[in-house]
Amino acid sequence: MSTEDFLLDCEVRTDVGKGASRRLRRLDNNIPAVLYGGGKETVSLTIPHKDIAKAIESEAFFAHIITLNIAGKSEKAVIKDLQRHPAKPFVLHADFLRIDDKKSIQIKVPLHFINEDRCVGVKIGGGNIQKTLTQIEVECLPQNLPEYIEVDMLDVEVGTTLHLSDISLPDKVTSVALSHGEDNDYAIASIVVPRGEKTAEGAEEGDSEGSDSGESTEEDKG
Repeated sequence: MSTEDFLLDCEVRTDVGKGASRRLRRLDNNIPAVLYGGGKETVSLTIPHKDIAKAIESEAFFAHIITLNIAGKSEKAVIKDLQRHPAKPFVLHADFLRIDDKKSIQIKVPLHFINEDRCVGVKIGGGNIQKTLTQIEVECLPQNLPEYIEVDMLDVEVGTTLHLSDISLPDKVTSVALSHGEDNDYAIASIVVPRGEKTAEGAEEGDSEGSDSGESTEEDKG
């Protein structure tokens, strides 16, 4: 769990629709948002753009319990979707999901790869780390939500691929994909040799084969 707190002041929005959302962003420098789930009605909100822009500077915001202050009342939620402008550093819309401390949630959590510079497959094997996933979806109670999950690359050798099942998840946290069966044990990262290069073992084998071939050719000539 992160010790960082995220709190956003919101207002209930009654003027909805694409036109209203454009006016909201253009004239008031606010963004439209919605809060849903938890067995309650969906609420349309407005949030100052500067506040959410500051919040998303922290990676923890995307895997953290967020407090929304709405008309003097607090709602606990997690961010489920964030729409950004395709060309400008501007948030267009945010979706929040209410949480219940007693009910599990499914949310994507970032992966932090550690010991990349000390990885056996890189330092000794001459390979490169190729990452397939940078985040995974987990399920847990809100109080057990991890800010991130570490993937230790220290002992990973050339030719090895890490999968979801190789990750050590925190206590009381499960992988959503793996809960659907072994066929969903997706690859996370692998150590590959750059194209055109050989591992030390491969180079030795190649040199040996080349020497034998050369001797055989000389004998044939004789």
